Amino acid sequence: MGKKKKDKSKKEENKVIYSDIKPEKKKRLDKNVYEKNLRSLQIELVKLQKWIVTRKLKVVVIFEGRDAAGKGGVIKRITQNLNPRVCRVVALATPTEREKTQWYFQRYVNHLPAAGEMVLFDRSWYNRAGVEYVMGFCTDEEHKEFLRSCPEFERMLVRSGIILIKYWFSISDEEQEARFQARIKDRTKRWKLSEMDIESRGKWVDYSKAKDIMMAHTDIKQAPWYVVNTDDKRRARLNCISHLLTLIPYEDIPPEPIKIPARQKEVGYVRPPLEDQNFVPDVL
Repeated sequence: MGKKKKDKSKKEENKVIYSDIKPEKKKRLDKNVYEKNLRSLQIELVKLQKWIVTRKLKVVVIFEGRDAAGKGGVIKRITQNLNPRVCRVVALATPTEREKTQWYFQRYVNHLPAAGEMVLFDRSWYNRAGVEYVMGFCTDEEHKEFLRSCPEFERMLVRSGIILIKYWFSISDEEQEARFQARIKDRTKRWKLSEMDIESRGKWVDYSKAKDIMMAHTDIKQAPWYVVNTDDKRRARLNCISHLLTLIPYEDIPPEPIKIPARQKEVGYVRPPLEDQNFVPDVL
């Protein structure tokens, strides 16, 4: 009897808890250190891009997490020096009335990559497990069906040759509150704070429970979840990009030498008068 209790206690101890992580507080990363390391990582991303195109890989990266957790900032740093024809961002709006009648995954399938492309989903089909479930935009049965079908859907994507990577951005209650207040005060950031974001503050625990349920069903071997601690934005960006680069084995393919031809001579060509053109005025 005593042994059974001991085994049970050990089992509980080893049980995975998916609730938002509260990491040990660290000193904010120095800006110079951040920019130096970011530059190095962005060079590696350019190499990865070339590898994806050359090897005709199909890559999907999903970014999910709390509001104001920094998903957009990481996505922006990833795409900053990449070709938008190769690496594109998908951030879908609220589904239309027609889309609501489709198979749930249908409108996301339209945005999956072809060979030689990488797609970054700024929120994805996991809306059903999060905001739709918590805010009552889907029924309990639709939520249950999502939890049943999502792992199979993702296994199907992986079997088709898609590299599927999933990130969850975790932020503390205190840090989210600070970022919300910063967005309220800064007019250039107010657009980032939607009515739904504000409502989410009052449902912090509900969202935590929904995330725990989601991860318990969708943290699969073929496409596991990776949690990014984001209370320090700079550190989170470096950690996420660095980790992403380790998940796709690639090699540096040096670009071919480029020789720029001599400029064509203006033989018999007369430019129109500058006065006939509308120039943008200098403001400084």
